[in-house]
Amino acid sequence: MTNTPAGTRQALVVGATGIAGQSVARQLVDLGWSTYGLSRGGVTLTPGVTPVAADLLDPASLEAAVEGLSPELVIITAWMKKDSEAENIEVNSATVRNILAALEPAGSVRHVALVTGLKHYLGPFDNYATGVMADTPFNEDEPRLSSPNFYYNQEDEVFQAAERMGFTWSIHRAHTVFGYAVGNAMNMVLTLSVYATLCRELGLPFIFPGSATQWNGVTDVTDADLLAEQLIWAGTTPAGENEAFNIANGDVFRWRWMWPRIARLFDVEPVGFEGEPQPLDGRMSGMEDAWAAIAAREGLAEPDITRLASWWHTDSDLGRNIEAFTSMNKSRDAGFANYRTTFASFADKVARYREARIIP
Repeated sequence: MTNTPAGTRQALVVGATGIAGQSVARQLVDLGWSTYGLSRGGVTLTPGVTPVAADLLDPASLEAAVEGLSPELVIITAWMKKDSEAENIEVNSATVRNILAALEPAGSVRHVALVTGLKHYLGPFDNYATGVMADTPFNEDEPRLSSPNFYYNQEDEVFQAAERMGFTWSIHRAHTVFGYAVGNAMNMVLTLSVYATLCRELGLPFIFPGSATQWNGVTDVTDADLLAEQLIWAGTTPAGENEAFNIANGDVFRWRWMWPRIARLFDVEPVGFEGEPQPLDGRMSGMEDAWAAIAAREGLAEPDITRLASWWHTDSDLGRNIEAFTSMNKSRDAGFANYRTTFASFADKVARYREARIIP
C-alpha cells in the first residue's frame, strides 16, 4: 500500500530505468508530480522517484505492486527484445495489457502515453527496412505495413483499454534516441563515446561503422529529453489526446557531417565510409579488459563495458540501407514546438556522462 500526499498529481512511468523512462521521470519530478517508476528490479535511478518493483509479465505481481496507486498519467516506455517477431508480439503486447488491467480497478487513469519508434514505418527486426512503403519524411497518417509488428499490437492494446477504461491516449514514434541514462546500454551516444574512448586509448582510427546510405543520406534522431517533453505535453494538453506523433529533434543531418565533429570531442582521427560497413559488433569484441583498465586508471563509475555499450544496437541504426527521417509537422501544428539541435544534443550528453564519471 502506497500513500501519496493529498492534492498531488500522480504519474506512473513504466520502464523507469530505461533511457526514455529516466528522462521523463526526472522531468515529472521537477514539475512537481508524485512520480512512481516501475521496473523489474524496483531500483531508483532518478532522484525523487518512488520505485515500484514488478514483473510486467506477471499479472499478480503487477496487481500487488500498484495497489494503492492512483496515477492519472501513465507513460509506457518499456519493451523486451526476443528472438522472433512472433515472440516480440506475444511479450510486448502482454506487458501493455497487464499493466493497464492492473490499474483498472483504481479508476484513476486519465491518459496513457506509449513510446514506440520508427519500426512503425520501417518494419520489425525480422523484416527490417525491406518492405518500406512510406516515403521520407515519414508522416503519421501512413498505413500500417502488412508484416507483423509488435508496435501495432501494443497500440491495439492501448486502444482497447482506452475504450474499456475511458482514458485518452497518445503514441510517440521516436527515432534513434540520444540520451543520458545510467544502467541502460541501448544508447548510441554512450556506445559511440565508449568506442571513441577506446580508439583514443589504443591509437585506433575512429571508423564509421555503418552503411554508405547512412553516411551520405539525410537522417534525424531524437533527444531523450525532447521525447520526455512531448510525452508530458501530450498527457496534459487536449491537442495531444488520441493522436500518434513522430518525435525527432526537428533538424536533419548527414553522418559524413556529424562524424568528424564527434571525433573532435574525443580527439580521435575520423574515418568515413570506405567501401563496406565496419560493424562495431565484432571489431569491439574482446575490449572488456581494455575498458576495465581505463575505468580503473580514470576512476570511472562503471568498469563493465557491457553495461555501457550496445554494439549491435548502434550497428542496426547506422547499418540501414534506407533513408529514414520523420516529419514533425503534425506535432508542431498541434502546439508542440520544442526542438533540439542534434550535434548540441550529442555534445550535451557527452558532457553529462563525463561529469558523472561514466566516461573520461
